[in-house]
Amino acid sequence: MNPPNSPVISHAIALAAGAALACAFAPLNAWWMAVISPALLMWLWQGSTSRRAAWNGMLFGSGTFGLGTWWLYVSVHGFGGAPIWLTLVIVMGLVAIMGAYHALMGFLAVRYLPAAGAARYFIGLPAVWLLIEWCRGWFLSGFPWLMLGSSQTDTWLGGFAPITGAYGISLLLLLASGSILALLREPKALWLPALALLLLPWPLGWALGLIDWTRAAGPPVTVAVLQGAIPQDQKWQADNVEPTRDLYTELDQQALGAQLIVWPESALPQLANEVPQYLGQLYSQANARGSDIVMGIIRADDGDNYYNSIMTMAQGQHVTFYDKHHLVPFAEFFPVPSFVRSWLRLMSLPYSDFTAGAADQPAVAAAGTILSLSICYEDAYGSLNLSALQQARLLVNVTNDAWFGRSWARYQHFQISRMRAMEAQRPLVRAANDGISALVGARGEVLARAPEFQSTVLRGSVQPREGLPPFARFGNFPVVLLALAGFGLLAARHIRVRRQPT
Repeated sequence: MNPPNSPVISHAIALAAGAALACAFAPLNAWWMAVISPALLMWLWQGSTSRRAAWNGMLFGSGTFGLGTWWLYVSVHGFGGAPIWLTLVIVMGLVAIMGAYHALMGFLAVRYLPAAGAARYFIGLPAVWLLIEWCRGWFLSGFPWLMLGSSQTDTWLGGFAPITGAYGISLLLLLASGSILALLREPKALWLPALALLLLPWPLGWALGLIDWTRAAGPPVTVAVLQGAIPQDQKWQADNVEPTRDLYTELDQQALGAQLIVWPESALPQLANEVPQYLGQLYSQANARGSDIVMGIIRADDGDNYYNSIMTMAQGQHVTFYDKHHLVPFAEFFPVPSFVRSWLRLMSLPYSDFTAGAADQPAVAAAGTILSLSICYEDAYGSLNLSALQQARLLVNVTNDAWFGRSWARYQHFQISRMRAMEAQRPLVRAANDGISALVGARGEVLARAPEFQSTVLRGSVQPREGLPPFARFGNFPVVLLALAGFGLLAARHIRVRRQPT
């Protein structure tokens, strides 16, 4: 079956297929759309001009991120206070940039890949998609949200996570998409390899999921996660500072005795520098009860630089800080010229930047084990803490998804967090201001989960683990190099054929 000749119909299918892809992720979890939607876009690229292919890619990406990240409007306008017009510029700008990545996919697929055959469906199309997905995960700070592989936390393909990481799972999904296209368009000679690539990874992933790539390291650790559930639009109001602190003090008192007490991101609406006596009291009480505290908090240094940090208060040790490295554009820093920043100041809009922490920060000792720490959407970067896994036995992420209200964002983010636990095959402790706070096992299973939007203490225990799965050793490089080699060879051959005289 050939794609429609009408540009209008073609563009409508691309937009709808892109929007359907957003449904593959939490909370809808229609994971099969991570195979079907890319296959539809690949089909639309068949026999297309590079211009139409780019437009179809643009609309596909716009559909995915228009529906999948609509919650940015809630954050920027509802809680950030930006006017509607500026909010729309920011949101639509992000959607357009994400669409541009898919437009580039379409252009490359038409311009540099063979028009048909096994090389196109089993190598070229999966490779070019994977490479562009990987690039958008790091280029200009990157935005690795709605990565195909992250949709498979609850399927058998998740068994590949500790081997290939999420990008490897993306590649398997894309091979399945290309195989569907081959079954529909190619002669029977290609059906057997197409069926194998479409079907075999699933039972293989199930079998791989039974393998223990890591081993237990010491006894289980008792954990208490504090969830204050302070509404975001109230948290930083001056008259709520004391009530917020009192609430977290009460929750901390309830949690004392747990080996590890974890507070969410920027739990207190005060700088660490402003409340040294209060923090000292917490430290003393925790020490007396055998508890260590990991607390999300904002701090400043002597140079008036502000950091979104995690403070660790462990028994018999000095207080240590982990500073967030991957800051959120237009939320934690503003990548705009100085004259725009001055205008933002005059308009009474948020404009103050945080300072990024070091790219490579060591793991932290607490609760008798070693922790790999991350803040908010830093856990969207699968390779960020690979060096810490050389020592770390437990993952800890603190976040504040209250910025996005009751939208899909918190569920998408929790799914991403679970994928990080699966890749490292280590348990994860996750503390969120109003949810989703949870304890996650080494295979991504949810061990315990706090009710959302309620002030509570989530209790449980996790088993620290040590050892390095293949992904922790090699990161994304094997998968990316494989895709780069496949696309590079096909593109070079295509260019060489085009240059031959007719």
